[in-house]
Amino acid sequence: MNKNIVFLTGFSGTGKTTVGRQVAKLLSWRFIDIDEEISFDLGLDISQVFASQSEATFRDLEHKKLLEVVADDNLIISTGGGILTDERNQTLMAKSGITICLEASIDTIVNRLKQDVSSEIRPMLKGDLSAKSVSKLKTHRQHLYSQADWTIHTDKLSGKTAASELVRAIHLINQSHDTEISTIAPEELSSVVDTKNGKYPIWVAQGNLGQLGIRLKKVVNPSVGYVITDQGANKYAREVQNSMESSGIESHSFTMEPGEEHKNLSTVELIYTWLAERKAERSHVIVAVGGGVVGDLAGYVAATYLRGLPVVHVPTTLLAMMDSSIGGKTGVDLMQGKNLVGSFHQPKFVLVDTNTLQTLPKRILTEGWAEGLKHGLALDKSLLESFEKNASNLKKLDLDVTTKLIKHSISIKAERVSEDEFEKLGKRILLNYGHTIGHAIESITNYSSYLHGEAVSIGMMAAGHISVGKNLLSSDDLIRQETLLKTFNLPVQFKNLS
Repeated sequence: MNKNIVFLTGFSGTGKTTVGRQVAKLLSWRFIDIDEEISFDLGLDISQVFASQSEATFRDLEHKKLLEVVADDNLIISTGGGILTDERNQTLMAKSGITICLEASIDTIVNRLKQDVSSEIRPMLKGDLSAKSVSKLKTHRQHLYSQADWTIHTDKLSGKTAASELVRAIHLINQSHDTEISTIAPEELSSVVDTKNGKYPIWVAQGNLGQLGIRLKKVVNPSVGYVITDQGANKYAREVQNSMESSGIESHSFTMEPGEEHKNLSTVELIYTWLAERKAERSHVIVAVGGGVVGDLAGYVAATYLRGLPVVHVPTTLLAMMDSSIGGKTGVDLMQGKNLVGSFHQPKFVLVDTNTLQTLPKRILTEGWAEGLKHGLALDKSLLESFEKNASNLKKLDLDVTTKLIKHSISIKAERVSEDEFEKLGKRILLNYGHTIGHAIESITNYSSYLHGEAVSIGMMAAGHISVGKNLLSSDDLIRQETLLKTFNLPVQFKNLS
């Protein structure tokens, strides 16, 4: 199968051509509309083709054109609403690429077709755009549309948002074809990160912490695991150990002192000694349970002890869930600055249990929103709109809403990491929005005045003001950013700094 060919199916009016063109532009692929190609070849529009030839003849032309175009690569192909009625096309599409169906309600389809000046060329409707006519034909084809690899409902989505969702779907589907990961808790799967050393899943759900041992057994299959945590996450570390022991994995636990001031080489040396005393081997695994400090330090230990042990991340803070546990950046601080010693070391998987957020101190929870907001502000308008729309429920920690948003935020970072794992292409670096000044604020205050997310919030405002001064950002967008940060009780300016 050529994974760089995507077929868009669905009834007329669901957005195949409009959305398909935008997706092709986002991916720098070629867009092909099968009906347009046939019209161009014959010098006739589709209604004229149907008027002069039978439907069977048109289906033959359609199949020949499909055979012709799939010889190429990197394609978004918009198909006619009836292309799947030919079994030859079903077989060819299944062998050649992935199929994504765009769906919409009857009312939405009718309204769109009536507003579309080209609707008179929908020959199978014979000019009848009534709900009854549309429903009859769509119902006749629905079993064919349902065979798609993925379905996106476009009723309430703008073309741009639908295109973003389609790109995300392509990314996930392609990865699932290359790994058995997708068979493990597919309903929890937020993303699959693609790296030079392979792919790893990120699972997000409420109450999945007890599944850690089972997942560890399936993905890594170690005989021994070493849990690294801090005092704030001890409760969850014990749950993780119980899950590991239940799956036949011997477990040991190291509890470090909490806080950025302990993310240093002295703590690393303590853990090295602890691992050596327990005769840790490369076939064993390190499990990081906690926030960003624990994840960064445990990841660095895993990257360097015995020249590398596998690591699994179980983030228990909002900040770690949406940002630091994803992407393989590990590191510790020196007196001269933050994360100056580190390595890229990708985890075997990340397991996010959003129930752990319920025990976070309010300030720790609040700072975490900064990283998710960063993803929306820098990279994804639809995520930003979700923050604005759901602010009240998010601040109340409605776990259904929060879990859904965390999944969305994670998918954005996972995609950037997959595209630019080592920050060499200028794509992943966008995830550092607000961090240059944010890290400086943390450093000059000795990590005592501002939490990381708070410093990043101030850093984003500083970067925003600089961007306005350089005419790279409008004043209205800066005000929107400031309003949203304040809505989530994040600081927008620093105090008592010199």
